[in-house]
Amino acid sequence: KQAKLGRPVSPHVTIYKFPITALTSITNRVTGVALSVGVTSIGAMSLVGADVPALMSTIGDITVIGNLAKFSVAFPLVYHYMGGIRHLMWDRMPEMLENAKVE
Repeated sequence: KQAKLGRPVSPHVTIYKFPITALTSITNRVTGVALSVGVTSIGAMSLVGADVPALMSTIGDITVIGNLAKFSVAFPLVYHYMGGIRHLMWDRMPEMLENAKVE
């Protein structure tokens, strides 16, 4: 439709190469949402009377599921924390925030 009207048509977003800073920023946001949902879920379970420590202990005792559960908590927590440190460094030293240096 836009081409018929003589208007320029934007290329699709899939042809762009995202810079590493954009990918890490998106991942940082996703891990933040995952942590928020996880903490809210655990809090809600506690409020309705679930024995959360026993549940977490039971999940942790199952080898495959326990390792996956531990990783699914540890990775977002560490990644989000390190992303926060990165942003603090960029706030303190904005000269570091150049795509040529970050990539």
